[in-house]
Amino acid sequence: MADISIENVEALGKPLGQYSHMTRVKNAKETLYIAGMLAPGDTFDAQCSGCFEQVGKALKAAGGGWGNVAQFTTYLVHSQDIPKFMAWRLREFPKMFPDGKFPPNTLLIVDRLVQEQFLVEVQTIAAL
Repeated sequence: MADISIENVEALGKPLGQYSHMTRVKNAKETLYIAGMLAPGDTFDAQCSGCFEQVGKALKAAGGGWGNVAQFTTYLVHSQDIPKFMAWRLREFPKMFPDGKFPPNTLLIVDRLVQEQFLVEVQTIAAL
């Protein structure tokens, strides 16, 4: 199993949400790149939950879990959804990452995703 250390750098200040500044990976046998996951749903929360559920399934299929995540990249269509995204993470990430070490996350606002109905997409890198 890879030695994964999720860290914050004091000189960079405190992260603004449920993420850390960096992940250090040693002894990884394999790096897993999970394509951006989308999920249907009538609300932002439903889509966000579905995206992370899909990521969880991909991690499990590769023999990993949330502890193997090295980084997320999140794409939102509306900047107005940033507070919803932060609230979702505040509520759900402690369940996924009970040690409180949340992987780095790059958050991007984009014009649209592959289909108009999608509001959020999550891409993941993991070390196995």
